[in-house]
Amino acid sequence: MTHMSPAPGGASRRSVVAAVGATGLAAALAACGGSDGKATPPGTPDADATSGTTQQTSRPGQESSAAGATGDRVLARTSEIPVGGGKVFADRRVVVTQPSQGEFKAFSAICTHNKCVVKDVSDGTINCPCHGSKFSIEDGGVRHDPAKLPLPEMKISVRGDSIGLA
Repeated sequence: MTHMSPAPGGASRRSVVAAVGATGLAAALAACGGSDGKATPPGTPDADATSGTTQQTSRPGQESSAAGATGDRVLARTSEIPVGGGKVFADRRVVVTQPSQGEFKAFSAICTHNKCVVKDVSDGTINCPCHGSKFSIEDGGVRHDPAKLPLPEMKISVRGDSIGLA
Protein backbone atom coordinates (compact mmCIF):
# COMPACT_ATOMS: atom_id res chain seq x y z
CA MET A 1 0.00 0.00 0.00
CA THR A 2 1.38 3.35 -0.89
CA HIS A 3 0.80 6.46 1.11
CA MET A 4 -0.01 9.58 -0.83
CA SER A 5 0.45 12.89 0.91
CA PRO A 6 -1.59 15.89 -0.16
CA ALA A 7 -0.22 18.15 -2.78
CA PRO A 8 1.51 21.23 -1.45
CA GLY A 9 -1.19 23.69 -0.42
CA GLY A 10 -3.94 21.00 -0.73
CA ALA A 11 -6.03 19.40 1.97
CA SER A 12 -5.87 15.77 3.02
CA ARG A 13 -8.99 13.62 3.02
CA ARG A 14 -8.84 13.55 6.82
CA SER A 15 -8.83 17.34 7.14
CA VAL A 16 -11.70 17.69 4.65
CA VAL A 17 -13.82 15.10 6.50
CA ALA A 18 -13.02 16.79 9.84
CA ALA A 19 -14.00 20.22 8.49
CA VAL A 20 -17.28 18.92 7.06
CA GLY A 21 -18.06 17.15 10.35
CA ALA A 22 -17.31 20.27 12.38
CA THR A 23 -19.53 22.38 10.12
CA GLY A 24 -22.39 19.89 10.48
CA LEU A 25 -21.98 19.81 14.24
CA ALA A 26 -22.02 23.61 14.44
CA ALA A 27 -25.21 23.75 12.35
CA ALA A 28 -26.91 21.12 14.53
CA LEU A 29 -25.95 22.94 17.72
CA ALA A 30 -27.22 26.26 16.35
CA ALA A 31 -30.57 24.64 15.44
CA CYS A 32 -30.93 23.12 18.90
CA GLY A 33 -29.71 26.18 20.80
CA GLY A 34 -31.82 28.61 22.78
CA SER A 35 -33.87 31.34 21.24
CA ASP A 36 -35.33 34.64 22.29
CA GLY A 37 -38.81 33.09 22.26
CA LYS A 38 -40.07 35.33 19.44
CA ALA A 39 -40.34 32.45 16.93
CA THR A 40 -42.16 30.19 19.39
CA PRO A 41 -45.94 30.25 19.13
CA PRO A 42 -47.75 31.62 22.14
CA GLY A 43 -49.13 28.96 24.36
CA THR A 44 -46.13 26.71 24.08
CA PRO A 45 -43.99 26.20 27.18
CA ASP A 46 -40.99 28.04 25.69
CA ALA A 47 -43.08 31.07 24.74
CA ASP A 48 -44.77 31.25 28.11
CA ALA A 49 -41.44 31.00 29.94
CA THR A 50 -39.94 33.89 27.99
CA SER A 51 -42.98 36.13 27.72
CA GLY A 52 -44.02 35.94 31.36
CA THR A 53 -47.54 34.84 30.45
CA THR A 54 -49.73 34.52 33.52
CA GLN A 55 -53.42 34.10 34.17
CA GLN A 56 -55.07 37.48 34.38
CA THR A 57 -58.39 39.18 33.71
CA SER A 58 -58.85 42.86 32.90
CA ARG A 59 -61.82 45.15 33.29
CA PRO A 60 -62.10 48.66 31.84
CA GLY A 61 -60.22 51.17 33.95
CA GLN A 62 -58.13 48.40 35.45
CA GLU A 63 -54.62 47.84 34.19
CA SER A 64 -53.13 44.38 34.21
CA SER A 65 -49.64 45.71 33.54
CA ALA A 66 -47.65 48.91 33.54
CA ALA A 67 -47.28 48.65 29.75
CA GLY A 68 -50.88 49.69 29.15
CA ALA A 69 -52.73 49.41 25.85
CA THR A 70 -50.70 51.78 23.75
CA GLY A 71 -48.60 51.70 20.59
CA ASP A 72 -48.39 48.56 18.47
CA ARG A 73 -49.67 46.43 21.34
CA VAL A 74 -53.26 47.67 20.91
CA LEU A 75 -55.46 44.85 19.70
CA ALA A 76 -58.95 46.32 19.61
CA ARG A 77 -61.48 48.71 21.04
CA THR A 78 -63.68 47.31 23.78
CA SER A 79 -66.71 47.87 21.53
CA GLU A 80 -65.26 45.41 18.96
CA ILE A 81 -65.49 42.47 21.39
CA PRO A 82 -69.10 41.28 21.75
CA VAL A 83 -70.48 40.33 25.17
CA GLY A 84 -70.61 36.52 25.33
CA GLY A 85 -68.25 36.30 22.37
CA GLY A 86 -64.83 37.34 21.21
CA LYS A 87 -62.51 38.07 18.35
CA VAL A 88 -59.51 36.16 16.96
CA PHE A 89 -56.37 38.13 16.07
CA ALA A 90 -54.61 35.44 14.02
CA ASP A 91 -51.67 37.68 13.11
CA ARG A 92 -50.99 38.30 16.81
CA ARG A 93 -51.88 34.70 17.78
CA VAL A 94 -54.33 35.82 20.43
CA VAL A 95 -58.09 35.69 20.95
CA VAL A 96 -59.85 38.24 23.15
CA THR A 97 -63.19 37.39 24.76
CA GLN A 98 -65.81 39.21 26.81
CA PRO A 99 -67.61 36.52 28.84
CA SER A 100 -69.72 39.13 30.65
CA GLN A 101 -70.22 42.88 30.27
CA GLY A 102 -66.91 44.66 30.93
CA GLU A 103 -64.89 41.48 31.63
CA PHE A 104 -62.17 40.90 29.02
CA LYS A 105 -59.92 37.87 28.76
CA ALA A 106 -57.27 36.79 26.31
CA PHE A 107 -56.01 33.36 25.32
CA SER A 108 -53.48 31.95 22.92
CA ALA A 109 -55.04 31.50 19.47
CA ILE A 110 -52.96 28.35 18.94
CA CYS A 111 -55.00 25.18 19.47
CA THR A 112 -53.40 22.87 22.03
CA HIS A 113 -54.35 19.80 19.98
CA ASN A 114 -52.45 20.27 16.72
CA LYS A 115 -51.15 23.88 16.84
CA CYS A 116 -53.66 25.24 14.31
CA VAL A 117 -54.79 28.85 14.68
CA VAL A 118 -58.34 29.00 16.03
CA LYS A 119 -60.85 30.42 13.57
CA ASP A 120 -63.68 32.14 15.40
CA VAL A 121 -65.72 32.62 18.56
CA SER A 122 -69.39 31.63 18.68
CA ASP A 123 -71.94 30.25 21.13
CA GLY A 124 -69.58 30.77 24.07
CA THR A 125 -66.66 28.84 22.58
CA ILE A 126 -63.40 29.52 20.77
CA ASN A 127 -63.40 27.20 17.76
CA CYS A 128 -60.56 25.43 15.96
CA PRO A 129 -61.24 24.58 12.30
CA CYS A 130 -58.70 21.76 12.01
CA HIS A 131 -60.27 18.98 14.08
CA GLY A 132 -63.22 20.62 15.84
CA SER A 133 -61.76 21.43 19.25
CA LYS A 134 -63.75 24.03 21.22
CA PHE A 135 -62.60 26.09 24.20
CA SER A 136 -64.50 28.14 26.79
CA ILE A 137 -64.50 31.94 26.41
CA GLU A 138 -64.41 32.17 30.22
CA ASP A 139 -61.29 30.19 31.05
CA GLY A 140 -59.94 28.64 27.83
CA GLY A 141 -60.93 25.18 29.08
CA VAL A 142 -61.67 22.37 26.63
CA ARG A 143 -65.38 22.11 25.81
CA HIS A 144 -65.06 19.65 22.91
CA ASP A 145 -62.31 17.15 22.01
CA PRO A 146 -59.86 16.29 20.54
CA ALA A 147 -57.84 18.91 22.45
CA LYS A 148 -57.01 17.79 25.99
CA LEU A 149 -55.33 20.95 27.31
CA PRO A 150 -56.89 24.42 27.73
CA LEU A 151 -55.77 27.45 25.78
CA PRO A 152 -53.18 29.33 27.85
CA GLU A 153 -54.46 32.65 29.16
CA MET A 154 -52.51 35.74 28.10
CA LYS A 155 -52.01 39.06 29.88
CA ILE A 156 -53.94 42.01 28.54
CA SER A 157 -54.61 45.54 29.68
CA VAL A 158 -57.68 47.68 29.22
CA ARG A 159 -57.12 51.41 29.23
CA GLY A 160 -60.10 53.52 28.36
CA ASP A 161 -61.65 51.80 25.36
CA SER A 162 -58.40 50.17 24.19
CA ILE A 163 -57.47 46.54 24.76
CA GLY A 164 -53.81 45.65 24.39
CA LEU A 165 -51.31 42.94 25.10
CA ALA A 166 -49.55 43.54 28.38
